[in-house]
Amino acid sequence: MASRLLHLRRLITPPSTVPTASFSTAVSATPRVSALVDEICGLTLLEASSLADALRGRLGVDQLPPLAILTGGAAPLVGGGVGPGAAGEEAKAKEEKMAFDVKLEGFDAAAKLKIIKELRAFTNLGLKEAKDLVEKAPAVLKAGVPKEEAESIAEKMRALGAKIVLE
Repeated sequence: MASRLLHLRRLITPPSTVPTASFSTAVSATPRVSALVDEICGLTLLEASSLADALRGRLGVDQLPPLAILTGGAAPLVGGGVGPGAAGEEAKAKEEKMAFDVKLEGFDAAAKLKIIKELRAFTNLGLKEAKDLVEKAPAVLKAGVPKEEAESIAEKMRALGAKIVLE
């Protein structure tokens, strides 16, 4: 509860007590842009969040494309920026799932012990926890793993006689 209050306090803290960072740019800004930057820097986090929501609503943008998030928002629009929603639609079409859940759907009864041992090899579960997890199939064995790791785990488990699904 105390950590939640501290988190909320940080969100509401007036801008005068928040440390500021200074950045130098090669291009000098116009007085109007400088005034806008000063005004935005003076906002609290809650005010900045509502400003971002208002701009998204006014400009018709649902979210930033994934590339823009990774590069700090400085990515060019995909497809030349034909319309306000063009970049978002193309980014969604090209977007690939990055994290997978490895789910045990079932297994051969004869391979139960081998499956439990392999489960313990790629998780930090004890013998009892691994056994309980295998017995309550269908169950998620490992959640939020990268594609390569999920495929590797699925391949090993299938070789032992487990029915694995990647979600």
